[in-house]
Order: sequence, then structure tokens, then C-alpha cells
Amino acid sequence: MPQTIKASIAYGPKQGFAQPEDVIIDDPRGAEVLVDVKASGLCHSDLHYVDDFGDTLPYPLLLGHEVSGIVEAVGPEVVGLKPGDKVVASLEKICGHCSKCLSGRPQSCLHPEECERPADAKPRISFPDGRPITQMFGIGGFAQKALIHENQLAVVNDQVDWAEAACIGCSTITGAGAAINTARVRPGDTVAVIGTGGVGLNIISGARLAGAGRIIAIDVFDNKLEFAKKFGATDLINSKNEDPVAKVKELTSGGVDHAFEAIGLAPTIKQAWDMLGVGGTAFVIGLTKPGATIEINVDRFQFLGFQKGIRGVYMGSTNPKHDLPMYADFAVDGRLNMHDIVSQRIELRQIDQAYEQLVAGKTIRSVITKF
Repeated sequence: MPQTIKASIAYGPKQGFAQPEDVIIDDPRGAEVLVDVKASGLCHSDLHYVDDFGDTLPYPLLLGHEVSGIVEAVGPEVVGLKPGDKVVASLEKICGHCSKCLSGRPQSCLHPEECERPADAKPRISFPDGRPITQMFGIGGFAQKALIHENQLAVVNDQVDWAEAACIGCSTITGAGAAINTARVRPGDTVAVIGTGGVGLNIISGARLAGAGRIIAIDVFDNKLEFAKKFGATDLINSKNEDPVAKVKELTSGGVDHAFEAIGLAPTIKQAWDMLGVGGTAFVIGLTKPGATIEINVDRFQFLGFQKGIRGVYMGSTNPKHDLPMYADFAVDGRLNMHDIVSQRIELRQIDQAYEQLVAGKTIRSVITKF
């Protein structure tokens, strides 16, 4: 039977997140899984969507995509999960049978709609009067329970902390995955990371796991830069006080092999490009505003002669079924620092307050653990 649960809904752009209210969550159908949510992380992307995408989104929205929890029930077509499993969600929607999925690139799946219910079907989430609520990214984690397609869930180590596990589902696979899977950082490589929030710190962790020789952290907050040392940063640059491009080139005798932009701003994306050495690649990970553009020098010496590249990265080129359990194991055995990613554990009703702290640079990740 459908259940009544508490959820925090976004009703419109720049309106924040409403106080928890009653909504109806349906029973799992097909390959859907009902998850009892134990932790839900506050990723900056959710705030970015409601603040910067205006009326283009299908409000009302149930956001929240960093989720860990326990499988409560499964639909009749579920084959890989069972009640009682400890799971982490990924916003990657994967069909599992298209050419991209079969070639090992599930982040580029051609049929993500297969992880959603058809438009004419009963909604997974609705108000008590029957009005539908859009379940963003197919997860909707700012709620006591979530109804998610099994392809967006992976079983993880029983010993991993709930809040840390939730963060693995986005900030870790996005950040560490960008270094390990997308950039394929090799031992001795030089790396620059612009932005040391949750994703940026995980890029640093991933680069360290891959054996990078020099990892340069760049930010405008000294406290965040000092914090980056805990994750493996070897050098710190406050770009408010000095030119980050010039400093990176000085530290690396010409530029880095890999520059990661984890903020989503045109000027810092340009900086990532400009600080590359010969053969280097800039990886754009931060979520940019609609219509954002940059201008780069592509004359034959700067572009061909220096063999520079720029690439967008989606979800760290991650295979969730493989990578989520791997990172959870790394968190448990200490190879991946997830403990320091979690700044505070909050209640569902504190989302707006926690996002204010995040924007001010006071926190890395707030995680809802009380619903």
C-alpha cells in the first residue's frame, strides 16, 4: 500500500525548501526499489538548480540525490537487490543494454528514461490530494523514503557510515571518478583542482589514490585550503590573493598535466585551460549556469603545438554498480577520507540553513540524518 512520508519540497525558483510536509509514496513497480532513507547529502547542485534555472524546471520538485538507506521492498522485476540490503543511490540513469552501457560507458546511457515511470503512469511521489511531485534525478532524497530504479542503486559495505555513504553517491564518484576514470591520472602526474568543496576534495583524494606527484588546491577561502591538506593537497593557492595561473606554472615549471574545475564558473574554467602544460587537459566538472561561454586561444601553437584539451565530465565517468561499492570499501579501510567530508549532520527541516552555510564557505557537506 502507498505510504505517507515526510518530505521537503521546492515550490519555485529561489524559494528555498519548504518545511517537511506529508506526501504519498507509491509501492514499487517493475524494477523499482523502496528505500528507507538513512542519510541524504546536501549537494550544491540541488541549490544551483532551484536558484539558477528559473521556471524551466517542473515544480513542485523533490530534490536530494545523495542517498544511502536500507531496501524496504522491491518490485517484481528486481533481480539484484533484496529487503535489508544497505544501498547507495546514484543519479546516473542506466538502461544497461544500449551501445554506451555495453561498451562500458554507462554515464553516457542513451535511454535514461527507462529508469523513470512513463509520463502517463501514476507518479512515484504525490501530494495527498493526488497532485504529482517531480522526483528530480529519479531519486528524491529529501524525504523519509525514496522509490528508485534498481539500476540507480548499489549494495555497499555494511560497515560504512550512513552519512559518508550518502556522499559517496555523488561528490565522491564525481570527484574521485574524474581523476581516476576520466583523466586517468598516473603516478607522478601534476594536478590542479579549482574549488575545494565536496567534489574538489574528492578529486584531490582520487588524484592521491592514483599516485599524482603534485596536487595543487585552489580556492578563495583559506580555511578550505588548509582543510584540503587532509585529502592530499601538496600546494595551496588562494586565488583572491595571487594569480592562480601564474602560480601553478611557477610551481610546475610550465603547467599541469590535469586541471580540474569544480565550481562551474566561466572565469575559472578559463583558468583551468590557461594553467595547462604541454599535453595537458582541462576537465570541467562544476555545473555552469545556462548559456555560460568561454573564449580560448586555439592558434596553431597554443592548441596544436601544446596539444592541450578541454573536456566536460559527467559523474566521474562512473560505473555505479562497480565504483560505489569500491569507494565504500576504501572509506571503511581508510584509503578514502570520507570522515572529513561530512561537516555536520542535520534534520530534514534544516535544509535552507545548511545551504546558507555551504554558500558562505563554512561547511563542506551537511547530511540529513534525522527525518
